Amino acid sequence: MENVRIGDILELLDGRILGPDTSPDAPVPGVCFDTRKLREGEFFLPIRGQQADGHSFIQKAFQLGAAGTFTMVEPKSYVPGKAYIQVPDTAQVPTALGRWYRDKFSIPFIAVTGSVGKTTTKDMVAAVLSETFSTHKTPENHNNLLGVSSALLDLSGENALSVIEMGMNHFGELRVISQLVRPKVCLITNIGDAHIENLGSREGILKAKCEMLEHMDPAGPVVLNGDDELLGTLRGRLDHPVIYCGVSPHNDYYVTHQDRDLVTEDLHCVIHTPLGQFSVVIPSLGDYMVYPVLMAAAVGEYFGMSHEAIARGILRYAPTKMRMNVIDRGQRVRILDDGYNANPQSMRAGLQTLASTQGEYKMAILGDMLELGSMGPSLHAAVGRAVGDAGINCLVAIGPLSRSMADAAGDHQVPEVYWFATKEEALPTIAKLVQPNAAILVKASRGMKFEDIVSYLVSITPEKEG
Repeated sequence: MENVRIGDILELLDGRILGPDTSPDAPVPGVCFDTRKLREGEFFLPIRGQQADGHSFIQKAFQLGAAGTFTMVEPKSYVPGKAYIQVPDTAQVPTALGRWYRDKFSIPFIAVTGSVGKTTTKDMVAAVLSETFSTHKTPENHNNLLGVSSALLDLSGENALSVIEMGMNHFGELRVISQLVRPKVCLITNIGDAHIENLGSREGILKAKCEMLEHMDPAGPVVLNGDDELLGTLRGRLDHPVIYCGVSPHNDYYVTHQDRDLVTEDLHCVIHTPLGQFSVVIPSLGDYMVYPVLMAAAVGEYFGMSHEAIARGILRYAPTKMRMNVIDRGQRVRILDDGYNANPQSMRAGLQTLASTQGEYKMAILGDMLELGSMGPSLHAAVGRAVGDAGINCLVAIGPLSRSMADAAGDHQVPEVYWFATKEEALPTIAKLVQPNAAILVKASRGMKFEDIVSYLVSITPEKEG
């Protein structure tokens, strides 16, 4: 944060100063609620959760360099030189502070949501815009109300644009986040099955995603995946200019001449836009990457960027951690770390990427997809069939729900199928299966914590030479 004092926060949050070393004129350069990500000089924000009370980490925050802390309770003693701000409810601080701080900026905000590819699209759009503008973006995938509120506090006077990722799993969430951000441009990547347990149907998911449009600039455009069946039902129904992106040539932005370099594995293609066409190189695995690229091109043109600048920006793209990160190990073993989250659509996209990746032996280590409700067994079975359709050599399915995936894969001519209830049970078999010249996809819902499997694979494979 810039030019924010303790006195400003006291007035905003109905707070009061505690301790002998707290001055209303002292600066507050930032606020952090996670001691693992705390930067020296920031103020710590302890939040009470179901698992733990952040107030128990105040001393640790001071040890890590926090200049001060928020608190709901007056401490028994004060650490010399540290500032204390007492507020009625620390849980309300991020949203109130984020809204107040966002109002200091008149820059355009670009909002991204969708069932699959939100983080990838956000990163690609930011990469393109950064070629011309100083661009702020949501870190990692901090896309809920708390994450977006905190991301807004990182805005600076240097920023000309901001790209904000928005997520939800219940009705009403995107309405609140959109009201906080008030975007100029909105992007919806697709409508899948994620969170269908809470939203009832894919039509319900579409309705919830469209809540983000309620507080956007009336003159701003909505950028949609024109190949998505449900998003296609919005044609002619929105009060905003609409830009459609996709592989099909009926879209406003589409691609032709797709060709993957056999050495670098970069994807070469030609982008067609209302203003012309130009060639680009996409430095990422997965043919699905054309969708984030097309949306980024649409946003870039909207803000007046040249085709040359857009192409350079695409080359700047780097994925967020655990989002189809490629880890090359010795003996030509390649690990595709896509373990941050999973739903049926992203599972199929991951399998297609695995199938097209270099490697003689293709292994998919897949875990449970959560929040699918009563449709869970059938959707897991569909992924199992997709493993067979993709020509994958081996499936290691992990988790109670993934039993349906393993059963379907076995019936769908996958040569090797293994199922385990837990990660720990699976590790010995995984160790025996890893072999030279293998490509291994690791993917599951976030709650499965499949980063443990990635770390294990790295530990049992040799370093890449050179």
